[in-house]
Amino acid sequence: MEQLIIRTLEPHDWPAWRAIRLRSLADSPDAFGSTLAEEQARPAETWAARLSAAAASGNDRPLVAEAGGVPVGLLWAKRDAADAAVVNLFQVWVAPESRGCGVGTSLLREAIRWARSTDARAVQLGVAQGDTPAMRLYARAGFRPVGAPEPLRPGSVLLSQAMRLALDVGEP
Repeated sequence: MEQLIIRTLEPHDWPAWRAIRLRSLADSPDAFGSTLAEEQARPAETWAARLSAAAASGNDRPLVAEAGGVPVGLLWAKRDAADAAVVNLFQVWVAPESRGCGVGTSLLREAIRWARSTDARAVQLGVAQGDTPAMRLYARAGFRPVGAPEPLRPGSVLLSQAMRLALDVGEP
């Protein structure tokens, strides 16, 4: 794989973010809290506004992994609205051709580094049950399952397992 670059998505990156987000949903339709159809229906203004709001808030860190200038991974980190000492991770995805090459680990490492810089005490995420490679990735980074699995999204029979990393432990 070409040199991997992890960077924060900026407001002008909305077309690239939309493209990789739609690709992630097409590749893994059962792994996320929204559906491909829902995301395809969003107007361009919504995509642009979300990245603009993220840049202005200081509470969001939308990350993209690029190899040779091509997006190959995605992760969004966001301080929890109810507890700023917790950072939630979502939209975590690695392109099939880049899996097993350290992309997921690099994205997680950068998100955790950012969470530490915000004085967060914990990082948490939900992972679709049955997504064994993702669960292994998170476990290697120090995340542990918490609570009982819950429906992935309203009306879904698929379950999501919450996982949490306490930041008083070493860097992954």
